[in-house]
Amino acid sequence: MYAHHASPPRIPQPPHSAGLPYKGLRAAIDPLQIPSPVEVIEGDQEQWDGNTFLTLPGSHVPLSTTDFVAIDQGNSSPRFIRASTWNVPSTSRLVSECQIPLAVMIQPFADVDPREEPVPVVETGQLGPMRCGRCRGYINPWCTWILNGAKWKCNLCSHETEVPSEYYCALDANLLRLDHAQRPELNKGTVDFIVSEEYYSPHPPPRITPLFTPVVPPPPPAAGHRIPKPMDYVFIIEVTTEAIRSGFTRTAAESILRILYGDEGSGVLPCFPTTVSESGDSQSRNRIAIVTFDQSLHFYNFASHLDAAEMLVVSDTDDVFLPTVDGVFINPYESRPLIEKLLNSLIQRDDYGSLGDSALGAALVGGLAALAGEGGQVVAFASMFPNVGLGALKPREDEGALYDTDKETSLFRPRDDAWEDIAEQCSEAGVGINIFLGMYKPIDIGSIGVTASKTGGELFFYPRFDATRDAAVLESHLRRLISRTTVYNAAMRIRCSYGLRIAKTYGNYYENAAADLDFGTLDADKAICAEFEHSKNLDDRQNAFFQCAVLYTSVDGQRRVRVCNLALQVASLAGNVFRFADTDTVVCHMVREAVSKLPQQKIAHIQEELTEKCAAILLGYRRNCAAATVVSQLIIPEAFRALPVYTLAMMKSKPLKGRSVTSDVRNYAAHKLMGMSARATMHHLYPRLMALHDLDQFIALPDPNSGRIDIPALMRDSYIFMTGSGVYLIDNEEMMVMWIGTSVSPQILQDLFGVDDVLKVDRTMTELPRFDTLLSTQVNNILSHRFRQRGYSPKFMIARQNMDGAELEFSDMLVEDQNNAAMSYLDYLCLVHKQIGAALTSGGSLTSNTGFRGSPW
Repeated sequence: MYAHHASPPRIPQPPHSAGLPYKGLRAAIDPLQIPSPVEVIEGDQEQWDGNTFLTLPGSHVPLSTTDFVAIDQGNSSPRFIRASTWNVPSTSRLVSECQIPLAVMIQPFADVDPREEPVPVVETGQLGPMRCGRCRGYINPWCTWILNGAKWKCNLCSHETEVPSEYYCALDANLLRLDHAQRPELNKGTVDFIVSEEYYSPHPPPRITPLFTPVVPPPPPAAGHRIPKPMDYVFIIEVTTEAIRSGFTRTAAESILRILYGDEGSGVLPCFPTTVSESGDSQSRNRIAIVTFDQSLHFYNFASHLDAAEMLVVSDTDDVFLPTVDGVFINPYESRPLIEKLLNSLIQRDDYGSLGDSALGAALVGGLAALAGEGGQVVAFASMFPNVGLGALKPREDEGALYDTDKETSLFRPRDDAWEDIAEQCSEAGVGINIFLGMYKPIDIGSIGVTASKTGGELFFYPRFDATRDAAVLESHLRRLISRTTVYNAAMRIRCSYGLRIAKTYGNYYENAAADLDFGTLDADKAICAEFEHSKNLDDRQNAFFQCAVLYTSVDGQRRVRVCNLALQVASLAGNVFRFADTDTVVCHMVREAVSKLPQQKIAHIQEELTEKCAAILLGYRRNCAAATVVSQLIIPEAFRALPVYTLAMMKSKPLKGRSVTSDVRNYAAHKLMGMSARATMHHLYPRLMALHDLDQFIALPDPNSGRIDIPALMRDSYIFMTGSGVYLIDNEEMMVMWIGTSVSPQILQDLFGVDDVLKVDRTMTELPRFDTLLSTQVNNILSHRFRQRGYSPKFMIARQNMDGAELEFSDMLVEDQNNAAMSYLDYLCLVHKQIGAALTSGGSLTSNTGFRGSPW
């Protein structure tokens, strides 16, 4: 089924950032025999190919990187919620012995497999969903019924709540309601409740120092709540000299046009939320507004009686206001001629002038002012350092001198409180901020990025923006942003059963005064990590329960609650805790915890702590499950076979690696890692590497019966498995690099690129050409498959051996090699083994003098 990869002759290690050598005597370990994450990933995929995962507790769960089909039996699918161990330790003492962090990864709006049932929607009417009278948890399949159905017992707190007469139903012989099968909330782990007015979003509390001045003070709401409406969008486009000259303004306007209306000439379809009328016309209940900015703000009035949009200028960028309330928001289909005229004028604009200042902070506040009272989504395009108006910043002095000093942590905090204020007020108002950054010079993502991080939004990063290289990627990202499942005005609360409590959460959100997690917007690609701990001992004869509830407004204006339920077995033996451990959740927790410490700790200290946590887990297994083995023997539990290489990959990731990485790159990558799904995190840390030059003739082609394609086997991320006659593709979710060896066969080049000499391959190509050859068809099928999996196309680069600068990016993604200011995987494994051995021999802990604090780092 899979291709056979040639071994020798090997190539020299590609150009790379310097790494760390191993100090001391190296153990005699064969690099081909060390645990491979590829074997783990592909073994799990093979196990679940053709099999269905049933979600009841007690079985092994597919990895996040596996394509599987789940049947919801009352437990949420692992797409929505994963645990670091599916057997929760019964006591805090057992937790400290095992050293496995207790955490859950929650992705409440994750895309489901097309072969699975959609999340059921439950209409609750004025009664609302049934909730526990004590803990306010929602009714779910793990609740029990008593008194012939007159009361139900909460699985979270054991409180008994009376059933209203409208919801009452008698029980059968199994103590289940007679209507059990007809009520999704009683048999499905993930459900959506449509809720009544009491769940409507409250207006945010008045601020002593609001960020904007309303033109007309809004009348006091009658009920104190907002009536949910379809989500509105504000597109904010920078029109400074730099943005126009670089083509960034043009690219933004063209991309917005294509996502609104498509492009018949190139077959591009629109993706803005629409419904189709009886006459077949596209309609939308969602409205848009367009704002442009340089050193001032420009709002546009799209009133129907106008022949062209009327520009309204706000020049005071320290005191922002909305110049009009009429005509700012319009239906994109009803006002299509006006919108097209404005966007085309931006596309054709070439009056560079001398507008060299950017009021980005004021522009974001302008978006907040437009959406005040209702909420919605801001999509901003910025390319210049914000140097005027609200949140104006001064260029930072030599940031390189700050690393490894007490001031290093300042690189990861906003330099002006205004950016924090914008983020918090937007989150309270139900406004999510997304920013597309296409800059040539530093833009201080550490400051402006907090507006996206705290509102549940996203950053998109195109350094040294080049329209020919980046335009297609930007449009692909914008298309995914608009088309994916997105909700707004959202608040999340995570509950757990008696004996457990939530200790910390990690992600892109704003925590309000009630300890709920607020999101201006929350989408299908975002996940939250919650760490939990014991408040008392658990009974191993009972399950432990988690419930995540997200109150939100859907894109079409319906107020709902999405509830995800998880029941886990409880274990009193360390062996069972390790047997059902989940590497993916542990890795996601470790990297998020590490990234969250950047504003407080030096990177070097964070790296030391990561290594200690990895070794502590392996030591916990050794002491509790394999104590009889020889100290010199390296013992790694099956569930954590790949943990050391993933830990090393964390230290080689852009936020956490040593040496020269700009603070903009670090802060952008940190923002992404804090919000990524488990699947995206694993693929980002350990990129997928694949050989393309020796595919067999049946791989990556549609099966004539099922239409499915078998994907070629992956390779380990190291140059020692590569040959100079090969073509390789590596993909870390942010970028794909195709590496071409200098001695590659001319026939392979002809099949893939239409040329017969490696010197003739166009290194500037941004997508792979399509030819009527078997190899071209196979490789393009692989790329199309990955596009379908994630919904967007990452940056695509060509790296010819010893010729192109992109080879540096390629080699840095080979995380098993000695690079990125860190050790090779083999050396790192030796180091971890040595420290575990020292701790076993001395009986001490890893944080003592014999531990990592005295290691060769």
